[in-house]
Amino acid sequence: MKLKMATMVLAGVMAAAPAMAELVFPALSYRTGPYAANGIPFADGYQDYFTLINERDGGIGGEKIKLVECETGYNTEKGVECYEATKGQGALLYQPLSTGITYQLIPKVSADGIPMHSMGYGRTSAKNGKVFKWIFNYPANYWDGASIAVKHILDQEGGDLSGKKIALVYHNSAYGKEPIRTLQELSKKHGYEFVEIAVDHPGQEQKSQWLQIRRDKPDYVLMWGWGVMNQVAIQEAANIRFPMDHFIGIWWSGSENDVMPVGDGADGYKALNMHLPGADFPIYEDLKAHVYDKGMAAGAGDQHGSVLYNRGMYAAMLAVEAAKKAQELSGVAAINAAQMRDGMEALVIDAATMEALGLPNFGPGFEVTCENHGGSGLGIVQQWDAAAGQWNQITDYIESDKEVIEPLVMEDSAAYAAESGIEERCN
Repeated sequence: MKLKMATMVLAGVMAAAPAMAELVFPALSYRTGPYAANGIPFADGYQDYFTLINERDGGIGGEKIKLVECETGYNTEKGVECYEATKGQGALLYQPLSTGITYQLIPKVSADGIPMHSMGYGRTSAKNGKVFKWIFNYPANYWDGASIAVKHILDQEGGDLSGKKIALVYHNSAYGKEPIRTLQELSKKHGYEFVEIAVDHPGQEQKSQWLQIRRDKPDYVLMWGWGVMNQVAIQEAANIRFPMDHFIGIWWSGSENDVMPVGDGADGYKALNMHLPGADFPIYEDLKAHVYDKGMAAGAGDQHGSVLYNRGMYAAMLAVEAAKKAQELSGVAAINAAQMRDGMEALVIDAATMEALGLPNFGPGFEVTCENHGGSGLGIVQQWDAAAGQWNQITDYIESDKEVIEPLVMEDSAAYAAESGIEERCN
């Protein structure tokens, strides 16, 4: 009887005790649909890094991480529905992995006071923290990517692009259209002819576009593609024998899933990257010990070391480091969304930090400020080696042309501020 009474009292105490606080990170992922091949590895890397932090470190500052995954199918309407369904669960940060969803969520997260990180995608002018208080897009943005690609071409051409022709094959959406203005401005500066070639969603049919390329004979082709569009474009380029080392994709057009289906035809294709490829980093030893060997890997557990798995892991790592900074600034472990935003704006990533995290030289150093939510704007060029089945880094980090990009950022963000009635801050 006494044992029964004691059990009842203990149960009552446990019921009355407050639930353990959790740091909630929604994942607006897409594991289905025509973009699943690229959505899955990112989602797996994102989840596995958070699992590592929970299993190895006991969470962030003693607070366990709760990942809330919601399937968007890369559909903007569904993405907004996922946001509305998860924001009330204590969401600290959104990373929608879609420019279309990002555009729709910018006014929503700003009104709701929840930060959003569109890492290397989304609205480029969100780099201007004076206007976009709640939006971050470090370490680089699309306009940085466009400039880095042109700088690489300049290097290949001995610094002179006069008389050259550069074509852009782009996903006919807000995402694909992002670099057009920058490439137009860069064409004025460097004297190349710029040609725009749109590909409609999802990008499985591109015969006419590549017939145009065969006819017009551009010296270089840039690609802003995603999902199935990428591998179809690379296959079509191989079909017309376009020189692969003159075909350069943005960092969302440079995964293993984009090139492997094309086989030897993809050899030499280039793409930008905002971090290094491969699994030769100490963090993978920790992932093996604390996640993989425990049977806790996300998805099928087959994406380790791939470009987009690394990118998902990188996104989660930056979120964790920002949360640590938020805890440090606020003196509170169970941070809220506003405190998370402050941590993101005070984030500093340097070589020592990356090494301590088991990711030495993995990504560029950068410092976020009130004025600059976009990071350093650095990127590398990687090239596909079909025989070895791997991406090889072929350049150091290249800095984008700030002379061209910064005025465009200021112009676009000022227009958004005027339309939205936003007063600039950071005075």
